[in-house]
Amino acid sequence: MSALGAELVLVSHALCPYVQRAAIVLAEKGVAFERVTIDLADKPAWFRKISPLGKVPLLRVGDDVIFESAVIVEYLDETTSNPLLPQDPLGRARHRSWIEYASATLNAIADFYSAPDATAFAARTATLRERFEGLEAVLEEGPWIAGADFGLVDAAWGPVFRYVDTFDRIAAFGILTGLPKTAAWRRALAARPSVRDAVSPDYPVLLEAFLRRRDSHLSTLMA
Repeated sequence: MSALGAELVLVSHALCPYVQRAAIVLAEKGVAFERVTIDLADKPAWFRKISPLGKVPLLRVGDDVIFESAVIVEYLDETTSNPLLPQDPLGRARHRSWIEYASATLNAIADFYSAPDATAFAARTATLRERFEGLEAVLEEGPWIAGADFGLVDAAWGPVFRYVDTFDRIAAFGILTGLPKTAAWRRALAARPSVRDAVSPDYPVLLEAFLRRRDSHLSTLMA
């Protein structure tokens, strides 16, 4: 049984960054949970029955099901001690805004690795770079986005930087060049146990295999 009084099951996919957000928050909260990983290309019947959108993550709370990562992590934050969102309304709204910015950056990352040719790839690299320049402008001394306290917004950005780790192993794309505060935050997140352990040990291999199958400009560079 979890600290919430009901058994928790996180329904996952091995590569989904939104699943990682939920796993990070569960770890930060010290909440016991079971993790069930499915293949989204071959969704089991039980999953289709309980997932209105056909997506992960899902959080089963006893007999109930919660879907969408933002809803899941805020539910966990509201029902456990040591909140990861600020207590004042303006602070919470500001953090939610930068969580949405993380989601937009994930979309830019998908555009980057899916670019079909060199011209599109260059344009999407520039767009992705602009996303991180916007982030650099608001970061403070750290180690976390709001200073000394790790929060939901940090949990949202851990999976973003995990993609950058893989891109850096492929080539020097200059995505974070000259952005020292962003680079320092990335290192702090990578060292955080909850972020590090949100994926399986074979995640880098799985992600690289996924990227190679994209039939994109990036996949040709990997070849």
